[in-house]
Amino acid sequence: MSIYVGNLSYEVTQDALSAVFAEYGSVKRVQLPTDRETGRLRGFAFVEMGTEAEETAAIEALDGAEWMGRDLKVNKAKPKEDRGGSFGGNRGGGGGYNRNNRY
Repeated sequence: MSIYVGNLSYEVTQDALSAVFAEYGSVKRVQLPTDRETGRLRGFAFVEMGTEAEETAAIEALDGAEWMGRDLKVNKAKPKEDRGGSFGGNRGGGGGYNRNNRY
């Protein structure tokens, strides 16, 4: 399980975020997603702690706390949703691309 950390400053670093969470236990991993096109941070992160008790302590202490000029949103990360398959997918119904359609 991991922790979602939202409303982060775009200036945040992995080391700085890791140091904040280390106050509540062992930090196994910090992930700062970036925009594919610009490479800019997306304003949120995922943090994995050593135990569930450490995660709970970090969430309770940091949710709503001000850090780097922003009020953090900290909670348990939800599993990534399956957004469907490839382009067009197999969802039935009309729509999508069909090379046999002539207009």
